[in-house]
Amino acid sequence: MSDGKMSDGSDSSDGKVSGGRIVRVLAGVLLGMALGLVELAFVCVAWPASQIPALRPAVTRGLAALMTLERARLSRWLGHDATERDGGLVFLAARAVLGVLGGYACSATLFVAGLLLFGGFWDLLRGGSPAVPLTLPGVRIVTSGWALGLSGGVVLLAVAALMVLGVAALERRLAGHFLGPGDQELMRRRIAELTATRSGIVRAVDDERRRIERDLHDGVQQRGVALAMLLGRARHSPDHAKTAELVAQAYTESRRLLDELRSVAWRVYPTALDELGLRSALAGVAERSSVPVTVHDGLTGRPVSEVETALYFVAREAITNAIKHAGAHDILVVLSEDERTVSVAISDDGGGGADPAGGGLSGLARRVLALDGTFTVDSAPGGPTRIAATLPKVPPCG
Repeated sequence: MSDGKMSDGSDSSDGKVSGGRIVRVLAGVLLGMALGLVELAFVCVAWPASQIPALRPAVTRGLAALMTLERARLSRWLGHDATERDGGLVFLAARAVLGVLGGYACSATLFVAGLLLFGGFWDLLRGGSPAVPLTLPGVRIVTSGWALGLSGGVVLLAVAALMVLGVAALERRLAGHFLGPGDQELMRRRIAELTATRSGIVRAVDDERRRIERDLHDGVQQRGVALAMLLGRARHSPDHAKTAELVAQAYTESRRLLDELRSVAWRVYPTALDELGLRSALAGVAERSSVPVTVHDGLTGRPVSEVETALYFVAREAITNAIKHAGAHDILVVLSEDERTVSVAISDDGGGGADPAGGGLSGLARRVLALDGTFTVDSAPGGPTRIAATLPKVPPCG
């Protein structure tokens, strides 16, 4: 990632463990040991106290305070950002046991390593160190006390570093189980979500191309064939009156062909959306609608292009479905916004029963999800139907 921090808490993007990270995690583990002692005492008192109604508020406040400290410690020292989910006394008990045992093991190992290193340096500086014989299977070594102390201290330091990282990993795993996912799991979910929305956008584009092809084949192409036939008959007709009649019919058919072309172009993408904005584009949809459509515009300004386009297509598709499939007699479109999001909600008084998995609605859902938005369909059998989409004002970068 851009800040060089790995999702599991590493401070190096190439997977190496830095000394700064070990020191930070060690501080978190030792702080966890001290906090674990407090948590053990609290759990021992709070468990029976929670059975007394009068003491439950005090237990709740104490639990909330300890959970706040735990979340701060996990985030600051161990690199785990927990959710707002409450782990309860069970989490505190498990965390306290792990914190106390793990912290004691790490601190004891560091203490012994420090004694060995201090003794080794002291003998080395003093210049007098007794010989220490080491007898191994098949090997007998005689070394000085300072060398043995320094080498043993270095080995124990390495062991302590591994223990610190291991305890921190267990703490993050425990917090992830009780308090919610950490950075790594959130990153996995985000990647899976982006992969799914990317595939959904590809499917939505393919579906839109098929729809355009059907519109051209069933409408424009058929009228073009009819126009060509009329002009062909007029060209070969010896009767001038008949020719004039056929030309008049061809003219009428050409007007219908132009209307059909404009309709297809408008369904693909209305120029009013770019030139005049979302309200004018929806006003055009309302004018073309065969049932009354009321648009309430609560936006203070124009959204960014991709958000504005998504809102338009959600509203247009919902209006089309309400007319064609639900038999609606009145449709309401409400545009609204807050500090971070912009929304559109379409309500109708039709027969309901809209299927969110249907081709049109599922395509809209994929379009909205690709922009980190939310898409909901509430359409009980018998009606009414409400379709809503909420998108961030600043969509994610592609």
